[in-house]
Amino acid sequence: MLPLLDIHWNPDPELFKLFGTISIRYYGLLWLIGLALAFFIVKKQYADRRIGSDKFDPLFFYCFFGILIGARLGHCLFYEPEYYFSGWKPFLEMFLPIRFGEGWGWTFTGYRGLASHGGTLGLIIALWLYCRKTKVHYMDVLDMIAVATPITACCIRLANLMNSEIIGRPTTVPWAFVFEQEDMLPRHPAQLYEAIAYFVFFLIMVWLYRRKKQPMEQKPRTDFSKGSKTAVQPLSSGYHRGFYFGLCLTEIFAFRFFVEFLKENQVDFEEGMALNMGQWLSIPFMLIGLYFMFFYDRKKA
Repeated sequence: MLPLLDIHWNPDPELFKLFGTISIRYYGLLWLIGLALAFFIVKKQYADRRIGSDKFDPLFFYCFFGILIGARLGHCLFYEPEYYFSGWKPFLEMFLPIRFGEGWGWTFTGYRGLASHGGTLGLIIALWLYCRKTKVHYMDVLDMIAVATPITACCIRLANLMNSEIIGRPTTVPWAFVFEQEDMLPRHPAQLYEAIAYFVFFLIMVWLYRRKKQPMEQKPRTDFSKGSKTAVQPLSSGYHRGFYFGLCLTEIFAFRFFVEFLKENQVDFEEGMALNMGQWLSIPFMLIGLYFMFFYDRKKA
C-alpha cells in the first residue's frame, strides 16, 4: 500500500482585510471568479450569434440573483427545513446573512449553506424571466449558459475546499486530506474531485462548441434591439437546440450522484437513507438532461 502523502489542510478562510475591517474570503472571491469567467464566456457566445449587447447586459443580474436566491433557499428547504421553520428568527436567517443570538443580538455570518441543486433551479427560473423580457429564445440562452456553467461549478467547489466544508469520508488513499478544522482523520478530498471533474467538463463543452460552430445557411433573423430592426446572422452549434443544456445537466449531476458515495452526509436525517439528499435531487436533473440531449427538438437539428 502506498504511504499517505500527509496533506494537512487548514487554510485560513480569510484572504485579507480591506481597509482593516472588510474581510475578503476565499469563498466569496472564488464565487466571483467563477461568475466572471461565465460572464465573459457567454458574452463571447452572444457576439457569435450577433445578439445585441442591450440584450446581454441584464443577463448577469438575472443569473447572479437567480443562483444566489435558489442556492440559499435550496439549502434551507432541502437540508434544514426543521430549523428555518422553527421560529421567526430562524426564518429571517433564511434570507439575511446573519445569525441571531440571545435577545436582539446578532452576528454577521454571510450565507452559510448554499445548495447547488437549488442554485440550478433558481438559475433556470431566472433565465425564463430574462427571456420573457428580452424575447431571446429560452433554449438558446440555456445552451449558452450551459457551456460556461462547469467552470463556475469548478470555482465553487474550490471555494468549498478553502472553507474545509463538504468533506469526504475517511480513507486510506495516498492523496487523502486531513481536514484539521474537522478532525485529524485522512479523508477523500471530495471537493477537489468535483472541481477537477467540472473543469474537464468545461473543456469538453468548449471543444464541442468550437468544433461545431459555423454559420447557418438560412436567412438572418430580425433583432428589435433599441427599437430598430437589425439583421442577426445566427450560428449553428452543430447540435440540436437544447443539447448543451442537456449535456451540462447530465454530466454534472451524474458525477455528483456517484461522488456522494465518497462524501460525508451533510445533515443528520441522511444517516438512515439508502441515497442521501444530494443523490435524490440529482436523479431528476439527470433525467431532464438526458431528455434534452437525445429527444428534445431533434427534428430541427
